[in-house]
Amino acid sequence: MESPLPKHAFFQGKIVSYSEAKVGVATHALNYGTAVFGGLRGYWNEEKKQLFVFRPHDHFRRFLHSCRLLLMQFDYTPESLTEIMLELLRAEGYQQNIYIRPLAYKADEQIGVRLHDLTDELTMFALPFGQYIKNDTNATVMVSSWRRIDDNMIPARGKISGAYVNSALAKTEAALNGYDEALVLTQDGHLSEGSAMNVLIVRDGLLITPSVTENILEGITRRTVIELARDELNLTVVERPIDRTEIYICDELILTGTAAQVTAVTQVDHQPVGKGVMGPVAEGLRKLFNEVVRGDNPKYAHWNVAV
Repeated sequence: MESPLPKHAFFQGKIVSYSEAKVGVATHALNYGTAVFGGLRGYWNEEKKQLFVFRPHDHFRRFLHSCRLLLMQFDYTPESLTEIMLELLRAEGYQQNIYIRPLAYKADEQIGVRLHDLTDELTMFALPFGQYIKNDTNATVMVSSWRRIDDNMIPARGKISGAYVNSALAKTEAALNGYDEALVLTQDGHLSEGSAMNVLIVRDGLLITPSVTENILEGITRRTVIELARDELNLTVVERPIDRTEIYICDELILTGTAAQVTAVTQVDHQPVGKGVMGPVAEGLRKLFNEVVRGDNPKYAHWNVAV
């Protein structure tokens, strides 16, 4: 997705011009993928003339957990990272939907595979951002030939930069085959997630999603949708392994993620999902989600931080 470059970045402890936020080609993270990242969205509410960032404390808490997986030690807290983010966004002055990317990385310029005895740095930037999946009301997906990374290989619950080669392989395979997205299976053949988003299916009136032990990212949007489904749509949500064949006979299939938001899938491997059109659960969740993230639902105002 093409976006204008930011004007500023948080880099080496302060906000600088984006052009100053540079690393050398020998940087450890560039050579070995030893970095972790986060992804947050900000939504512009034109009526209120306000930019709302959705669940930043939850995002930064997960981000710091990812850092721990790569032995990164920081004094930052979710609250202090939120303050840095707000300072950065006020410097940018965006009045449109945006995406915020915090990135922690092994900054030493040296050769040698390891995690220990290296310098940890943190940067952050934000840029304008629209739809990640263009057909988000009637997306087509394929079951990828690539399997999901395993927790004892590279933990999927961390947003570890090098691990996203796994996602890139699946995404490009799907795109080259004419699909919008990929579904990736675990090593034992259960549904894990999309290339970079969580998966939920509707079957027999239940909303079913793989548990956090199925090599998925512990998604903030996933958690949001589960809560909205239970409390607002009165749905029973079940977390359990999902067989591959269940996706061919389910009534609805939904992708969730900060980038993907709430995406309705209407075709899997050239077969229609349900009736082949967006179903009522996806439609209801999309409406609720769009209200919540833009600050238009007072009940969930605590999830938003105004810039």
